[in-house]
Amino acid sequence: MKIDAIKKLRAALAADQPVHGMFVTLESPSISEMAVGLGLDWIVIDAEHGHLDWADIVGHLRAAARSNTVALVRIATLDIGLIKRALDCGADGVMVPWIETPAQLRQAVAAAQYPPEGVRGIGAERATGWGECLLQHAQEANENVLVVPIIETVTAGRNVAAMCEVPGVDLFFFGPADYSSTAGHRGQWEGPGVAQELLSIKDTLRARGKHCGVIATSPENLIERQQQGFRMLGVGSDCSLLLRSMHSALVTAGKDRRMQSP
Repeated sequence: MKIDAIKKLRAALAADQPVHGMFVTLESPSISEMAVGLGLDWIVIDAEHGHLDWADIVGHLRAAARSNTVALVRIATLDIGLIKRALDCGADGVMVPWIETPAQLRQAVAAAQYPPEGVRGIGAERATGWGECLLQHAQEANENVLVVPIIETVTAGRNVAAMCEVPGVDLFFFGPADYSSTAGHRGQWEGPGVAQELLSIKDTLRARGKHCGVIATSPENLIERQQQGFRMLGVGSDCSLLLRSMHSALVTAGKDRRMQSP
């Protein structure tokens, strides 16, 4: 766990400054190494979707070690074992999908904290320097670990004010596509009325001193999201950024086309 990087991120958010990052979905740790080299504030290693295994995740965490880039792992579901394992591998925090209620959020926070506050087991693994930094890590981890729920359902939106009362959570991330699906607009990034709903939820969070994140769909959208009050700003995922660049080059070459589903 990189305490200084986490504190730097939180300080920027507290000062209402944007922090920029990207989602990592491909295997190569070189992607995270590039993100660190370019000075991104954060990366999210995506273990919810796609095909990354734990060896891939550890490779990305190692690429971000001893840097000022916060490395989060997006786990597949709310599961104490997944949260424990991601943190034991050395993540600075977890991003937890499909959180809809305060009870679920309290469960996620408890899984990320050592007793007596939580239920995270203590082990001699990478996070504790294989046991040599056990005391230091155990003393620092609960106070600094990041637990970031994803608001991606209509139900979550309705409960967000109550979720703000859960201790240990200061940052929420938005999932517009899943939110749209639960609102009856499957396959749309922001279906009819969803954009305004998400902005209203964002206002509720900010009014309660919480910070909000979202991934941008383009450079123009990145600016728009910042102006709207989102502060944890995703410039894209590794795949989306690569595809944007490839499409741009292919348009210039007169050979652009849409990709077909495998």
